[in-house]
Amino acid sequence: MIYLLYGNDTHTSRKKLHTLLDGLFKKRPDAEYFHITSENILDYSIEELISSQGLFDKKYIVVLDNLFEDSVKENNKKDELVKCLKEMQKAEHVFIFLENKIDKKTKIRFKKYTERIQEFTVKEIKKEKFNIFSLTDAFGRRDKKSLWILFQNAKAKGISDEEIHGILFWQVKSMLLTLQNNSAKEAGLNPFVFNKSKGFLKNYSDKDLRGFSQNLITLLHNSRRGICEFNISIERFILAL
Repeated sequence: MIYLLYGNDTHTSRKKLHTLLDGLFKKRPDAEYFHITSENILDYSIEELISSQGLFDKKYIVVLDNLFEDSVKENNKKDELVKCLKEMQKAEHVFIFLENKIDKKTKIRFKKYTERIQEFTVKEIKKEKFNIFSLTDAFGRRDKKSLWILFQNAKAKGISDEEIHGILFWQVKSMLLTLQNNSAKEAGLNPFVFNKSKGFLKNYSDKDLRGFSQNLITLLHNSRRGICEFNISIERFILAL
């Protein structure tokens, strides 16, 4: 008899495995139990397990735990196990396969010989990618509250302090270049960046921008020297807008 439990919801599939084992042990309390993993599979002969019988009970209960992983495939055990499914079905023993994933071809093979197949899957929720340019827009508007919230969101999404510092410094530099030149070509900027920066200039003076540029350079150097913590310095910079 063969059971197949598979899927990326490993918590639920293992819970089901324990429930299944509890039921089997109640029916066959003297059955010998084998739990085979990638770490001990080389200690067993699948053919011998199929053809042998227990000392007190004819039936074995055998759990084959995630043996289709790449590390096991190198030992050609997956193919060997799949080829033995017909013999496992005929044997008096119970074989329970527990896998995280099964390819289509293998699943078809299991359907031919397996008593029960159960899938346990959790849909993976795709995390939205953080738009780092949202920081420059909030900075350009001089919207301190939104910029601080976006800074927290960026950190939660795994954006590094270096990236956050870099994009803020880029925006300050773009605005300074826009202030000092009459066109995108003269400033050496993309026309879109130039026009957007030009719109932001109403929120800052030349003195403001030069001060922010110097502050950002200083906090970068100080963080590298261990004088200050990078993320705390960036947060203070934002709150000082």
